[in-house]
Amino acid sequence: MPLVRVDALRADSKRLDALGRAVHDALVETLGIPPDDHFQILTGHDGHRSTLRHGDYLGVRRDDGIVYVVIVIVMRAGRTADRKRALYRRIAELAEEYAGTEPRNVFVTVVENQSADWSLGHGEAQYAPG
Repeated sequence: MPLVRVDALRADSKRLDALGRAVHDALVETLGIPPDDHFQILTGHDGHRSTLRHGDYLGVRRDDGIVYVVIVIVMRAGRTADRKRALYRRIAELAEEYAGTEPRNVFVTVVENQSADWSLGHGEAQYAPG
């Protein structure tokens, strides 16, 4: 069960929806996440009241099309580095296809935790019953 957060600069609801779909479709395709396992926080920043900062770290020249497809993806640990690379690549491809976001502006990070770190409702640890 990944929890996805997408932050994008100057993104309207249509672009945010497209980015959310791109991330979800990539998760389903590359990691086998069930299609109905869909938990996302989509936030647009207007550049005035809220904004995103970026640099050209590691030689990647970013601009105001930056998307932190902060994607923080928070998910249970266990995927291989190859599967994560496939996920990052597919998110970038679909973000460009669905939302017109250049791949150089797609910034992804994965945070992993354990089964007992999730409660999906009712105050229960559904992945780690006890």
